[in-house]
Amino acid sequence: MAKVSSRSWGIFPIRPVVSALTLAFGGMAGANASEPVPLPEIKVKSGKTSERSNEYKVDKSASQKFTAPLIDTPKSITVITDEVIKDSGSLTFQDALRTTPGITFGSGEGGIASGDRPFIRGFDVFSSIYVDGLRDLGTQTREIFAVEQMEVLKGPSGSFDGRGSAGGSINIVTKQARAGNFFKGSAGLGTEKFKRGTIDGNYTIGENVAVRLVGMAHKADTPGRDGVDVERWGLMPSITLGLNTATSATFSWYHFETDDKSDWGIPFIQNTANGGIPEGKPVGSRSAWYGVKGRDFQDTSADIGTFKISHAFSDNLVVRNTTRYSITTNEFFVGRPNISSADFAAGLVNRDATRNRGTRTETVANLTDVSFIFDTGFIKHSLNAGFEVSWEDYRNRTYAGGAIINPADRLTPLGNPDSSVAFDPVTRNAYPSAEIEAHNKSAYIFDSMELTEKILFNAGIRFDNYQVDLQNRNASTGANTTSFKQNKSFFNYQVGAVYKMQPNANIYAAFATSSSPVGLSMGDFGYAGGDLNANTESLKPERTETYEVGTKWHVLHDLALTAAVFHTIKTNARVNVGPSVENAGRAVVNGFELGFAGNVTDKWNVFGGYTFLDAEQTRVGDSTDQNAVGSAGSKGKQLHGTPKHAASFWSTYKVLPRVTLGGGLFYTGKVYADPSNNGYLPSYVRFDLMAKYNISQNLDVQLNVQNLTDKRYFNTTYFRHYAIPAPGRVAFVNLNLKF
Repeated sequence: MAKVSSRSWGIFPIRPVVSALTLAFGGMAGANASEPVPLPEIKVKSGKTSERSNEYKVDKSASQKFTAPLIDTPKSITVITDEVIKDSGSLTFQDALRTTPGITFGSGEGGIASGDRPFIRGFDVFSSIYVDGLRDLGTQTREIFAVEQMEVLKGPSGSFDGRGSAGGSINIVTKQARAGNFFKGSAGLGTEKFKRGTIDGNYTIGENVAVRLVGMAHKADTPGRDGVDVERWGLMPSITLGLNTATSATFSWYHFETDDKSDWGIPFIQNTANGGIPEGKPVGSRSAWYGVKGRDFQDTSADIGTFKISHAFSDNLVVRNTTRYSITTNEFFVGRPNISSADFAAGLVNRDATRNRGTRTETVANLTDVSFIFDTGFIKHSLNAGFEVSWEDYRNRTYAGGAIINPADRLTPLGNPDSSVAFDPVTRNAYPSAEIEAHNKSAYIFDSMELTEKILFNAGIRFDNYQVDLQNRNASTGANTTSFKQNKSFFNYQVGAVYKMQPNANIYAAFATSSSPVGLSMGDFGYAGGDLNANTESLKPERTETYEVGTKWHVLHDLALTAAVFHTIKTNARVNVGPSVENAGRAVVNGFELGFAGNVTDKWNVFGGYTFLDAEQTRVGDSTDQNAVGSAGSKGKQLHGTPKHAASFWSTYKVLPRVTLGGGLFYTGKVYADPSNNGYLPSYVRFDLMAKYNISQNLDVQLNVQNLTDKRYFNTTYFRHYAIPAPGRVAFVNLNLKF
């Protein structure tokens, strides 16, 4: 059966644009790459991205909201550089984030869309992912081909990001046109039918104009999974006007799409009363795929157009404006494997249940900000202030049909499922079942104040007004059924003090908050009172506060060492009380983390850390649903999706002038799949290896072996319904060209 393409949503005409861009930007091999030329000596202390050497430079942020260097910013921030991404062989958003300890991933089902769903410090940050400082709403499976670096903020970040951000947020910095001529390309082959190609070309026209084109095509099977293949491609052209002048403008367009086989992994045992077999870790073979050939699919797409303009009135005063328009889609149809104790005793899996979505999220956002450096008496200020408005529209046009025709085929062997069975046709419903519209207005100000050479003070405040309207409809007739709305305003704060023991070492103390209103993820997160309905439209936003004490050091060649201890409290948590949902829950996270990143010597680079999280639901409701956060059985239990212990270590060493060797160790402790801690993912250790040989100044070959020991482990779960096995061992070789 031919499935409905995501292009049927009326997204930009892709193929003609690709052809035109290929003609316009093709053959942009130029002279030797040069360093980017920034705007005139602007003394704003936010970092600029640049062409990376083989060193891990980790103290630069692309966000102007950080009004001091990261070493002097009283907050835990991890920068995953382009070099770490390339050396580790990371290909996706999840691949890159695994290098940072303590980040885990959940999956979705009917109420939560299936896509990137990270957890940071005990809390879901599904809706707190940003691209170049603006919220990237809409469920996606993201790639890294256009990523310059990734910045992970840990702890409540409402003053920086607005709604949500209870555990932190992730900002993706993209590759933009800049001064200098360079071309990079790679071609890769590997096991499991791995094929990948990338290009990255930048060309300067005259003195003040630069164009850039980044592109990628990828196709492979999933190691260790039967019949689960992935296929994706993307491109990002950009143009910058006004290089080397006080006024510059950049326009970029990001397009990315996937055509994957949907995969909901293997099941947990359900219904312990049947046979008395206890629930626990997932059961069955890692390779077993319980879907149906010709029926199950997952297609996603993203089109993001961004226009940025900046004017430097002086070295100390810069004004910027960023406008974005984006459309993302996520369409899938999948069978969910279920297994009761009775089924398990018979060696069978029930795959009668199906889930599907057909979402389209459209966003318009505008951010205007000013950076200003000035003195008031003896106090030196570095200030950033701005206001942001956004409009978001979400529609979910689901599918019907798809049932397995023969009832006997709905039960399949646990270890050897039959995926070639007859099924009813899959059709798209005539109308969206829900349409949600949101308006957000916010204003903020941040100021880093140098009181003395040794004492710094950092403060920020943000006001948000968030209004969301939901209209439910009959998917067959389009008739309106029920509607709900919420309009909430809230403030969030960030304050911190830094004492510089030495220019390269400090200690800090900080306090920060976040607010999470109902409907913050539009229709992509209908769980734990997060969706808008009659029980939730009058609820207050959930409130999260954190107290943190830490230290940051820069030592040796350029090695950043960090340590932090934190205490986080979530109040007004939504829990089920009787037939309604109330702000009666509470959760507490106590933890500490250690981090290291950078260059021990000019030959030895390292990246990683350790995280301990004691994350507990301390006040609950009375729901008997074990999948509900705040259910009666979850009091005193570890928050689901959150390991107590996690560690990562990635390192490379140039053993010879032409040879670099590297490797990584990644450990994640037991992760509970549901709030009552009945199901769990076992702990695991994964090993990776890397070797690179420089054939010439312009050509190298790199080998990556991921999951060296072919460890069976799980990287995502949806409560205790199912868990998705992580890829098995895979090896691939990339030939990399640059000049």
